Amino acid sequence: MNAHAKINKVVLAYSGGLDTSVILTWLQKHYGCEVVTFTADLGQGEELEPARAKALLLGIKPDNIFIDDLRETFVKDYVFPMMRANALYEGLYLLGTSIARPLIAKRQIEIAKLVGADAVCHGATGKGNDQVRFELGYYALNPDIKVIAPWREWDLTSRSKLIEFAEQNQIPIAKDKRGEAPFSTDANLLHTSSEGKVLEDPWDECPDYVYSRTVSPEDAPDKPTFITIEFEAGDAVAIDGAHMSPATLLGHLNELGRINGIGRLDLVENRYVGMKSRGLYETPGGTILHLAHRGVEQITLDRGAAHLKDELMPRYAELIYNGFWFSPEREMLQAAIDHSQKMVSGTVRLKLYKGGVYIVGRQSPHSLYSAKMVTFEDDAGAYDQHDAQGFIKLNALRLRLLAQRGRH
Repeated sequence: MNAHAKINKVVLAYSGGLDTSVILTWLQKHYGCEVVTFTADLGQGEELEPARAKALLLGIKPDNIFIDDLRETFVKDYVFPMMRANALYEGLYLLGTSIARPLIAKRQIEIAKLVGADAVCHGATGKGNDQVRFELGYYALNPDIKVIAPWREWDLTSRSKLIEFAEQNQIPIAKDKRGEAPFSTDANLLHTSSEGKVLEDPWDECPDYVYSRTVSPEDAPDKPTFITIEFEAGDAVAIDGAHMSPATLLGHLNELGRINGIGRLDLVENRYVGMKSRGLYETPGGTILHLAHRGVEQITLDRGAAHLKDELMPRYAELIYNGFWFSPEREMLQAAIDHSQKMVSGTVRLKLYKGGVYIVGRQSPHSLYSAKMVTFEDDAGAYDQHDAQGFIKLNALRLRLLAQRGRH
């Protein structure tokens, strides 16, 4: 977007913090446009009403301030579909930030349509993944929308310049926000991520004060916690027999994970824009849920379906990481994944202990596990072991032919 583009009204993804408050005023001054603020409650654990008060203070009309509780939508329509796929980016990352961006983008576009805005704006920097995720979401849902990305336009390239701009424009700054932040964070109901500053050297161990959602595994209780999680068609519906809404259930697992030091990840990942970055992730409830879902799939999914899912998963996870939630290929993969989950119902028993999640039991009305078939005791003719000889010989045929050729 260039400064000469005519913008009448813009919907800003607004947290009420220093960066987005500066962006709000910058939009008013730079584009001379009407600003609508949108603040999403995704379970980040912060009081959101101060964002409303700050927006009012900065001249935003009451009707142009949107604060939406999206916690249930976030878990039901975004986190749970992703969990059905067992999605892990680069084998480890549970995609907590990545999966939140399409929902924020979708709601921004909905609000833009509602208020007649011709543009949307985000506060993501030009170095990261989030700019891609937001903007791919915007364009997928409204190909004609105008997008403003201030970090790619302005000259406020340091924290001191942001603070100077804030002071010049009477933007309140909390005392604890005036100093240089030791690292940046992003949080929602699924996870908290931390990166930058003290975390930039991948050789240095993460300081304890960076962790905010989990106790240290060393400080977790010496006695394990046992829980059961019940699934229906691939989605968790109850903990210890108590049925809960999606967001309530994930919140409960977060607390269990917090107490037991579960879900910490120190990762150097490959950003979509090309560089490597180091992130510290805390995903307490999601880590438990991921393992539990794997547990119920172990007894309900056929081998062919299970292995095909595992082949599709890295591609699915990469699509989410790179911002292609609203792409046809992600929707195609989702349809296949969801089809596989029809019989993924049952209960998994887990042991939580000092940072670890252990599956200790699983049962399902749709179980494919046959104790009679697999037993080392007398199976009363359920399995004819002589059949294995022909099976092995047929599978060995091409290997034998290769070996025979090698003799000549």
